[in-house]
Amino acid sequence: MQNPDVLSRPFFEQKSRAFWMLQGAGWGGYLMLRAVSNFSNRTFSFEDLIRVTIEAIVGYCLTLLLSALYGYFRRLPRITGILATVATLAGATLVYAVLTAFTVSVMRGDPGIEIPLVLGSLFLNFTVLAGWSALYFGINFYLIVEDQIDRMVVLENQASSAQLAMLRYQLNPHFLFNTLNSISTLVLLKQTDRANAMLARLSNFLRYTLANEPTAHVTLAQEVETLKLYLEIEKMRFDERLKPTFDIDPRAVKARLPSLLLQPLVENAIKYAVTPQEEGAEIAVAARLIGERVQITVSDTGPGLIEGKNRPSLSTGVGLTNIRERLAQAFGPDHRFDARSVPGTGFRVDIEIPFQVEEQAREAA
Repeated sequence: MQNPDVLSRPFFEQKSRAFWMLQGAGWGGYLMLRAVSNFSNRTFSFEDLIRVTIEAIVGYCLTLLLSALYGYFRRLPRITGILATVATLAGATLVYAVLTAFTVSVMRGDPGIEIPLVLGSLFLNFTVLAGWSALYFGINFYLIVEDQIDRMVVLENQASSAQLAMLRYQLNPHFLFNTLNSISTLVLLKQTDRANAMLARLSNFLRYTLANEPTAHVTLAQEVETLKLYLEIEKMRFDERLKPTFDIDPRAVKARLPSLLLQPLVENAIKYAVTPQEEGAEIAVAARLIGERVQITVSDTGPGLIEGKNRPSLSTGVGLTNIRERLAQAFGPDHRFDARSVPGTGFRVDIEIPFQVEEQAREAA
């Protein structure tokens, strides 16, 4: 029994195998066509069968030689290669016609090379060899184009992965700067216990996030756990002023999204909702599965937009723009991102993505 993996491979994946199969099928078909043609003329004989068989064998051998020469000519400069190809095809046609004429004369019992027979065979032999040559170059051109397309796909995937990694890594320096600045402040205030606790939580957060591939998709459950680790660090700074809540639909926890996608939104909410208000603010993270779509909302009870001014993104300029670009890289146009605010009621970001469940092998650590 054959391996099903072999059967599922594209025909031209193994070029050598494809060449020999096409070569055999092509000349086998030529032999059958010539035999049927002679039989239809009601002049078919055993000698005719031998003659057309010899013609097919000669053509088979000549095209093997042509394939080797054409492969060499393809490496030459274009004009030189074209001229060499045309000259080789003309020479092969003449040789084929001479051998065909000689075979006919032998079958008649008068071995020799008759010029009329050679001239009579030239057109048919040229048609056969020219057709074979056209198929040879056509198939090779097709394979070259397919190879270039495959390379372009690989390069596009690499470029996309590199851009995703760049966008993902933009978040780390900003987050580390804010957290280390807070730890430095605690040390200056001689609050070493709180500083040590924040360092411990920071190490847990970094261990969790850096274990993931920068381009990996994580489950919504993993993303929420990451947010909780982050909020534990921020809780050291704001105590009761920071009021996070989570409302996650259990059906949506397996949905996948780019890692650390929501963290900048929560960080933005802390900076522009919790920090400026003495009473702090509530930050709500909610997720719902509606049909085949996952709707995620991050909102706060901060001041929202004031006097028509746009709410700034993160100080390093990566916030909302970063999220938009990562969503576009991950889902193309199949997503929705909406950020809005009503003065005095807070700021709200809505994200809608397709519900995707990938294989376990691709799950981030």
